[in-house]
Amino acid sequence: MSAAVLIDPSDESVIREVPDTPVEEVDAAVARAVRAQRGWAALAPADRAQALRRFADAVDGAVEELARLEVRNSGHPIGSARWEAGHVRDVLEYSAGFPERLNGRQIPVAGGLDVTFHEPIGVVGIIVPWNFPMTIAAWGFGPALAAGNAVILKPAEWTPLTALRLAELALASGLPEGLLQVLPGPGAVVGERLVAHPDVRKIVFTGSTETGRKVMAGCARHVKQVTLELGGKSANVVFADADLEAAAASAPGAVFDNAGQDCCARSRILVERRALDRFLELLEPAVKAVSVGRPGEESTEMGPLVSVAHRDKVRGYLELGTPVAFQGTAPEGPGFWVPPTVLLPGSRADRVVTEEIFGPVVSVLPFDDEADAIALANDTVYGLAGSIWTRDLGRAIRVSRAVEAGNLSVNSHSSVRYSTPFGGMKQSGIGRELGPDAAVAFTETKNVFLSNG
Repeated sequence: MSAAVLIDPSDESVIREVPDTPVEEVDAAVARAVRAQRGWAALAPADRAQALRRFADAVDGAVEELARLEVRNSGHPIGSARWEAGHVRDVLEYSAGFPERLNGRQIPVAGGLDVTFHEPIGVVGIIVPWNFPMTIAAWGFGPALAAGNAVILKPAEWTPLTALRLAELALASGLPEGLLQVLPGPGAVVGERLVAHPDVRKIVFTGSTETGRKVMAGCARHVKQVTLELGGKSANVVFADADLEAAAASAPGAVFDNAGQDCCARSRILVERRALDRFLELLEPAVKAVSVGRPGEESTEMGPLVSVAHRDKVRGYLELGTPVAFQGTAPEGPGFWVPPTVLLPGSRADRVVTEEIFGPVVSVLPFDDEADAIALANDTVYGLAGSIWTRDLGRAIRVSRAVEAGNLSVNSHSSVRYSTPFGGMKQSGIGRELGPDAAVAFTETKNVFLSNG
């Protein structure tokens, strides 16, 4: 049987091997999920809610363990990894409120009573990326389970360890066997079989836009529901009237968090031309102050990239000849390191401006006025996130409405809260996750008319 060899991104040591799931085991897992889902959906809503709270409690007791796994497997700084593990707990706790609140409607009609029900879809396949293995998995399995579905989770080949541990915690907390299963392995085997299997009724995919197109096409062939969260090239728009000190101080965190391996990364900083020089003066010390180091150390703010292949891809963008304004520092020696880097492209068509680098690289470009800022922010195939810095409330509202992105922040860089919807426009995806309607996305609306005749 083939297996994935997991490498610690910070020192290139071998962690362990994880066997790949063969296609026949995918089919067996789907069969188990079908059986488990029937019993789970038949439970009283209050009982499903209580089971999810017990799962959340189990995760809460393992926050440090999960965080340390992510440090080793993904290279995330320990502070970030603790937040991520806590976020999984929070998503489960929030999702535990859904079963008793999946309210249908009573619709006035002639001749009787018309009501709607939110019925579970059945078995849901969730395919997650390597950049935030725990959190993105929870965005899918929390509300999917709450709505009465079974879940089969395929983690990324490079980063399966926290997903495997979460499945163990789910069983230990009392969730039925077969209800939440984790199947590691290549997308060409596990992912494609989940997309094609007739008993998997919905696919949730987070990853590259290129792969998302293939997943969407596969789901279309089988008339299967799909939610996609894909790439991004988000803009951080800074107007001259903004608090430039605050905007510059916060900009590194908006793009260098998780070493830039974040689809919400504000990897284009757009600055009003008359404020550009002052903004760069303020940005340089903020970038050079980013603490890049061993992910297990409490002081580390940015760790390595996830793999040698990805590091080499990011380095390739730095070899294109785009002028470098300044860089931070990174450790020497083993590990997949790239320092925080600020570029000054000479053209808005430069590849570093238009392509998703997915690393600690940000481009700074000037704009002339509000209309130019909006046009430049929207000059991308993506539309996931973004930030707007201004003291003018009217401008903040106008620009927020005009920028084509699913998640925007004014005078901050917030993108994800478990209590608010998250998702993209254009080629950044289809559908929304999280928020008060998250569980509804894992249901079918059934309409029933009761005649009074």
